[in-house]
Amino acid sequence: MSDAKVYVIDGARTPFLKARGQANEFSAGDLAVAAARPLLARAPFAPDHIDEIIVGCVIPAPDEANIARIIGLRLGCGKTVPAFTVQRNCASGLQALATARERIAQGRSHLVLAGGTEAMSHAPIQWNTAMVGWLSAVMRARNPIARLRAIGGFRLSHLVPVYTLLLGLTDPLVKLNMGQTAEIVAHRFDISRAEQDAYALSSHQRLAAAYDTGQMRGEVEPLYDRRGRIYQEDTGLRRDSDMEQLARLRPVFDSKYGSVTSGNSSQVTDGAAMLVLASEAAVQRYNLPVLGEILGDEWAGVDPAQMGLGPVHAVSKLLGRFGLAMRDIQQMELNEAFAAQVLACQAAWASPEYARDELGLDAPPGPMDPSRLNIDGGAVATGHPVGASGARLVLHLLRSLRRHGGGLGVATLCIGGGQGGAMLVRVQGEPK
Repeated sequence: MSDAKVYVIDGARTPFLKARGQANEFSAGDLAVAAARPLLARAPFAPDHIDEIIVGCVIPAPDEANIARIIGLRLGCGKTVPAFTVQRNCASGLQALATARERIAQGRSHLVLAGGTEAMSHAPIQWNTAMVGWLSAVMRARNPIARLRAIGGFRLSHLVPVYTLLLGLTDPLVKLNMGQTAEIVAHRFDISRAEQDAYALSSHQRLAAAYDTGQMRGEVEPLYDRRGRIYQEDTGLRRDSDMEQLARLRPVFDSKYGSVTSGNSSQVTDGAAMLVLASEAAVQRYNLPVLGEILGDEWAGVDPAQMGLGPVHAVSKLLGRFGLAMRDIQQMELNEAFAAQVLACQAAWASPEYARDELGLDAPPGPMDPSRLNIDGGAVATGHPVGASGARLVLHLLRSLRRHGGGLGVATLCIGGGQGGAMLVRVQGEPK
């Protein structure tokens, strides 16, 4: 593998918009264009100087097939700039960055626009297979009598809809939705409802503080809709949340024994995050500012029924590959799919038994210092647009490390289907 350096020179994201029972106004392509346009506007190179565009997206609309290409053309990058879309469930945005890093490290590209986008509120509702078969029979009928006979086969059950978002959030092999897997890891590590709610409340408080102190300025670009409304922060942020309100919420995935609620889970959300990656040659050629360096990434597979533990394995592999200990990491962004899942990862990193039996280590790596974990909140407060979250984690990590003096950082996610991904970055400066 090439030792060529790969830098992030700029990045931005949209506010993340909570889905509220109906489709938001913006398509996934709209959101990615809104996030990337400011980057290209302030870049010292023309849009068509980009070598390629790589975008993560899990559920692009039917009219946005290979959404990366559509985004590039809408941004004015020109017909000669190739683009492709990647999909690794919740880590699709991280996969886009990892692929871009590899392309640059191999010398195949010098400037890459990469990131992720998702409009989860636009996930289609489909006809069931019986309805599709009935419609097909009606259309195939060759004469009026045959058509009447086919029409007579209609049943009210044909109108039962298929919610594709629910299907996508359910593992097809273990037949568990993502919330049920969170219940499993909460039970395994004896994580209480109160612990989960306290963590969720902290996520909202930290994100609110980040907005109020101006730390999100420059990272979150304003978003304007067609009616003149402006979105400047994540709409799922609950500034008025408290433990009493959280305690009143009922468990969603196990009504009798469960502890995972809508309040201590991430939200179904729309949003995009886009970054510009560059080779050392491109940095020198265009005199580009450097936000940080991507050093590498690792991926791991776990039991799909306990998919929330994926980061434990991916981060452990990443630390081992680079000869690092958890204490060497100045800051970590661990996607908050569920409060239970984050707390379970911390417990697993601290467990000698888990280290021995699951990670094959002589000693546990130890948990991440909570004061350096998701210091400005996470997906419980921002929301989790699945294609975009990985890119958001890396973008925020780089900007946060810059504000706090630099050092090494890790961005990591659990991935539906039983995987984990982790990326190591470095920002120049002396850690405080």
